Amino acid sequence: MRQKRFFLTESEIPNRWYNITADMQNKPQQMLSPATGKPITEDELAELFSRECSRQELNTTDRWIEIPDEVREKYTYYRSTPLVRAYGLEEALGTPAHIYFKNESVSPVGSHKLNSALAQAYYCKKEGVTNITTETGAGQWGTALAYASKVFGLESAVYQVKISYEQKPYRRSIMQVFGALVTPSPSMSTRAGKDILTKSPNYQGSLGTAISEAVELARMTPGCKYALGSVMSHVTLHQTVIGLEAEKQMEMAGEYPDIVIACFGGGSNFGGLCFPFLRHNLSGKRQTRFIAAEPAACPKLTEGRFEYDYGDEAGYTPLLPMFTLGHDFRPANIHAGGLRYHGAGVIASQLLKDGLIEATDIAQTEAFKAGCLFAEAEGIIPAPESCHAIAACIAEAIKCKEKGEQKTILFCLSGHGLIDMTAYDQFLSGNMTDFKKQ
Repeated sequence: MRQKRFFLTESEIPNRWYNITADMQNKPQQMLSPATGKPITEDELAELFSRECSRQELNTTDRWIEIPDEVREKYTYYRSTPLVRAYGLEEALGTPAHIYFKNESVSPVGSHKLNSALAQAYYCKKEGVTNITTETGAGQWGTALAYASKVFGLESAVYQVKISYEQKPYRRSIMQVFGALVTPSPSMSTRAGKDILTKSPNYQGSLGTAISEAVELARMTPGCKYALGSVMSHVTLHQTVIGLEAEKQMEMAGEYPDIVIACFGGGSNFGGLCFPFLRHNLSGKRQTRFIAAEPAACPKLTEGRFEYDYGDEAGYTPLLPMFTLGHDFRPANIHAGGLRYHGAGVIASQLLKDGLIEATDIAQTEAFKAGCLFAEAEGIIPAPESCHAIAACIAEAIKCKEKGEQKTILFCLSGHGLIDMTAYDQFLSGNMTDFKKQ
């Protein structure tokens, strides 16, 4: 009988995260303070984030960062997540490629986001913080942080991008079940939101807008910190538990990936899977390809410019050296809400600039077509974000078929789509529209 799923024992779950910046020859340029224009300090970051996350953000020398016992203990509730050989998808495509996916949809909140949410909530609790604020697009990050906050006894407030708040009402409900205060963004509860609505009363929101509101609330609220679900380096650091597990599981399967693929919004799930494997490229031991799959409607990697830019619309955040479409870019109302972000994380941006990773953009209907094929073949309905990775995987598998090459492809199923059926309904009824960046 052919083995399909690979798991690690509890003792094999990683006890350290991997910090790729320690191994990068060209390290990312420093973030700049929006107030001074000078390289930002740990103290300045700690005004917004927890002290430990601020320290991790600026750490470019320590290759391995210990996972706190309290966080790792929570990981064991759902990790290791399975590595799955996608025999059904291989057969549907008639490809000689071996396809594997790391299934992060089995976490309690249905996505990879919990890996960082637990860490950030723990650090805030340890620091004496009582409240935590954040933004969310599709709702996966907001759901994860709401749950993690409840686990560690914190109050949470989430600004959800208005279009996703309306498209995905059950994600909002899940956050509320976990005790979060959920507000559609832009809102009238912050100065940033009021300014945006004054200029554009019918604006349906963006992650940049929601970040501005969450940051403003954190600064105005005593005992409160802000937590981010992607883009920042410390978030990607926490997500490397995905790739570190996958590396051990691929060894159990007797294979090593030639191609690693993940969807890309800000970069946390992409880096989480790819960076542990990329370290072997950096050491000269491997030549694996790494492909970031982003939406054609928000193509910061394939069409953006590398420059310093704010992480939010109002200009509250540090200036980040990244590939960006501009912090005032307003993406189309696509259903992959978690990928509607204007910029890329600084690590991924530097790696793309150096040619160490690749990027491809995927049209919305192409992504959902791939998601439906995957669901038919593997019995799992993927999140719209994950559909982009699947579409890129299918394209590579078809190339293998056309060339007669047997390559091993690994991708991240970052979340399930069971709360995204409105989007699938639109696709199946033929009412879904493709968008290109204007």
